[in-house]
Amino acid sequence: MKTLESISTVAGKYFAVWVIAVAVIAYFIPEPFLGLGAYITILLGVVMFGMGLTLKPVDFKLVIKKPVPVIFGVAAQYVLMPLVALALAFILNLPPELAAGLVLLGSVPGGTASNVMVYLAKGNLALSVAMTSFSTMLAPVLTPLILLALAGQWMPVDPMAMFVSIVQVIIIPIALGIFIRRLFPVAVNKSVSVIPLISVLAIIIIVSAVVSGNVESIATSGLLIFTAVMLHNLAGLFLGYLAAFLMRLDESKRRAISIEVGMQNSGLGVALATAHFGPLAALPNVIAAVWHNISGPILATIWSKKPVNREENPDLQARVKKTGT
Repeated sequence: MKTLESISTVAGKYFAVWVIAVAVIAYFIPEPFLGLGAYITILLGVVMFGMGLTLKPVDFKLVIKKPVPVIFGVAAQYVLMPLVALALAFILNLPPELAAGLVLLGSVPGGTASNVMVYLAKGNLALSVAMTSFSTMLAPVLTPLILLALAGQWMPVDPMAMFVSIVQVIIIPIALGIFIRRLFPVAVNKSVSVIPLISVLAIIIIVSAVVSGNVESIATSGLLIFTAVMLHNLAGLFLGYLAAFLMRLDESKRRAISIEVGMQNSGLGVALATAHFGPLAALPNVIAAVWHNISGPILATIWSKKPVNREENPDLQARVKKTGT
């Protein structure tokens, strides 16, 4: 178990490196990875099950005790990111499938890696975890409706089918993880440090599957869509911080909301794009899986050098530091 924990720590720490390396290999040698696309939904379910294993009732208490920052942050995420994606799609004149994929990226909930980034950035970790959990629970309703309103002009959107997909790959695995943790808390606590390794492997396989299946599209549109994803992410980080500043929230909450708004669940975006739009629409989400894990650590490192007074849950801090989730 100690060996697995060490491997898991290294995997989480150098996640961006592994993703970039596998993406490059899958691009130049696609054949070994072409059959993996059929497992994208299952792999994302595994990642979400791992998230459920790490969640505790305390993670949801903040929504009840101090709901304003959580609700405000989630609202900013579901309003700002889709609109920024829509604007970039028009400004950059993206092809329809890529435009729909970028809007999809802006419409999914926050990614679990954002919690680690907030911790490293000395942001309000309790707020970050609450936002991730709350936005994920709202995703089955909000993500399809946002896509129907904004991306329906480029691609047909079936909100009910998308609702079912999100429930299947997000809500059910998370609920199952929470249930298993409640039944076997001791066993889960002993093995929870290995979860980052499983999540990293799953995301890497997803990335390799989509890259290998879209080599030609990446060759022709790679630079354009990378620019779009980068601008989308940077705009989210900036606007999230600005919105929290205008709400007069303290610095730790500004950092948490900034990172939560800017970092999306790109794995969910890949699964939904592949299932409902087509493989090309998954590209923005694949690139986001790489870029978010570059920009996030950079911003976290900058902020880590500027201490702030935080209202934190010590148990939550210890858990994130240990598990990387």
